[in-house]
Amino acid sequence: MAQFRNRPLDGEYPYVWLDAKAVKTRENDRVVNMAAVVAVGVRTTGDREVLGFDLGPAETYEFWVTFLRSLVRRGLGGVRLVISDAHEGLRQAIAEVLQGAAWQRCRVHFMRNLLGYVPKPAQSMVAALVRTVFAQPDIEAAREQLDRVVASLGRRYPKVAALLSEAAEDVLAYMAFPREHWQKIHSTNPLERLMREIGRRVDVVGIFPNAAAALRLIGAVLQEQEDEWRVQRRYLSMQSMAKLALTPSEPEAALVLDA
Repeated sequence: MAQFRNRPLDGEYPYVWLDAKAVKTRENDRVVNMAAVVAVGVRTTGDREVLGFDLGPAETYEFWVTFLRSLVRRGLGGVRLVISDAHEGLRQAIAEVLQGAAWQRCRVHFMRNLLGYVPKPAQSMVAALVRTVFAQPDIEAAREQLDRVVASLGRRYPKVAALLSEAAEDVLAYMAFPREHWQKIHSTNPLERLMREIGRRVDVVGIFPNAAAALRLIGAVLQEQEDEWRVQRRYLSMQSMAKLALTPSEPEAALVLDA
């Protein structure tokens, strides 16, 4: 398990998903909540891979920075897009450690947060209106539609309109990548299923005797998943991944715009 957790990461991983889950352990005769963090990536071949996992005292900026730096030391590189929720500490850590990578705010989590500001009877209407943004054929059309939606919601739901306007670039970041990838890179859903399986196993135990025991169980679940992925079809086709090589990275795109 230690070899699996600390193995070198060779090659490039254009897409990386990050997520965390609370786990209960005993520490000094007390039951404490700890944060289990997991990273999953897609290689340039289109294959999925568990990049790493760890357990820390809390889901803080400091813990995320330490975790991401450990991935980089093991060889993580070529990251073009990181997909996660909007945890502020995680976002800061991504910007600091994975410089040059774009950040995609999980669209599913964003919609849940957005609809929390809308009265329940109107949630379906607002959700349908916002989804018209994501139905656009390209990022420029999506930005234009988002401006129209913001204007439409502004009078009745100013907080919703402000939140949508502020998050525009973060929730539309995936549209700068090949269209064939959009369905799988706009949210943390590809990692959510794995986190649910970890949660199911963790719930059976309830409270772990120590952090090492929790890490062993989480590692076993992830290693099982890794073995399954190796015999399954590629997560993203090699043909579509080849298109990614033609898409300028964030710094390159900035140079093009400046020119």
